[in-house]
Amino acid sequence: MSSKNYLKEPVRHISLYDFNPTILIESYSKMSFQARNLARAAKIYRDMLGDNDCSIWLCLAGSLFSAGLKKVVMEMVRENLVDVIVSTGAIMVDQDFFEGLGFKHYIGSPKLDDGMLRENSMDRIYDTLISEDDLRVCDMKISEIAGKMEPGAVSSRRFIQEMGKYLNENHPNCESVVLECYRNNVPIFVPAFSDCSAGFGLIHHQHNRGNKPSVGIDSVKDFYELTKIKVESKDSGLFMVGGGVPKNFAQDTPVAADIIGLESKMHKYAIQITVADERDGALSGSTLEEAHSWGKVDLTWEQMVYCEATIAMPLIAGYGLHSGLGKKRVRKSHSTLFD
Repeated sequence: MSSKNYLKEPVRHISLYDFNPTILIESYSKMSFQARNLARAAKIYRDMLGDNDCSIWLCLAGSLFSAGLKKVVMEMVRENLVDVIVSTGAIMVDQDFFEGLGFKHYIGSPKLDDGMLRENSMDRIYDTLISEDDLRVCDMKISEIAGKMEPGAVSSRRFIQEMGKYLNENHPNCESVVLECYRNNVPIFVPAFSDCSAGFGLIHHQHNRGNKPSVGIDSVKDFYELTKIKVESKDSGLFMVGGGVPKNFAQDTPVAADIIGLESKMHKYAIQITVADERDGALSGSTLEEAHSWGKVDLTWEQMVYCEATIAMPLIAGYGLHSGLGKKRVRKSHSTLFD
């Protein structure tokens, strides 16, 4: 067998332009359980969009773009539905930048023989497949970008900006969130940047530099820059998909501002899509009410939605798009704060 027998049918990304979930969301609001929770979250997101003082932060964790949600985020950026992205590295590098280079994720099955996949250089993400050889090309492209930068420690936002510049110059017609954010001055922060293909590329870069100065990622700069955005924003709202580092990193900024003596309110709005459970005390499943006890999130406009992201995210984001409020918002262009 060969990988060509399996890497045949690419995952197709859903587009918010192809459907209008408004009637469905309004119907959900009269139901119970997670249907009503999802509808309330969608309406809180609409409130964020209608609040011109609100900076909207999209937090992303999980294997989202490999599953077909890349266009959803691209269109959110393009239509002025989000102002800041805080993400895992896997989403922005292994999945988005990877596809920007021309590679694909493919439909597979969770029942495939993983030993056979390993022997044929294929990696499995539940029911999705990806070529390990293609990933290595992505790793080396990160190393190449680092090699062209001035040596020193930079924020992940700054490095991802260079990734966007590379795509703009070399793959201008590709579909990529990194590229869309580069063109629209939407900063992307990846606090655990080395926990993905970027890490492999950067250690390759640093190893080859030997004793010469090299490029590194300073996660404290990430935290400080994101805190600056929080301070500069009169109000803020969190649209969180999954949990983990992006959720905590974004939620922590009001506390960080207080610690350095700057005035900043708690996040005014917050919604989270998750399948995590709060009973083990872990961050991913911790409720937004719990975050209030830490001084991170206000309690008036908050909602947890216990649903898998590929189902819930297009409905909430689509409801926001079709509200038409994105066209009325002033684009925040937070990246220009660091120019």
